[in-house]
Amino acid sequence: MKFEITSWKTGKVLFAIETTSLKLAVEAAVEKKVNLSYASLDGARLDGASLDGASLDGASRDGARLDGAS
Repeated sequence: MKFEITSWKTGKVLFAIETTSLKLAVEAAVEKKVNLSYASLDGARLDGASLDGASLDGASRDGARLDGAS
């Protein structure tokens, strides 16, 4: 399945990838050092996600599950 992480501010696609979950898409973007500032992550299930070094300034995370994310 193709996942696109978009900016809630501009609607621009910040990162896109074929994978099995949004969590894996976000982790891939972080690994590639994609700037996810203003990313729309509302409702994302990111439990246990590896987010070390992520640039998430201004990201919209309403309702996102981040338990155990680092």
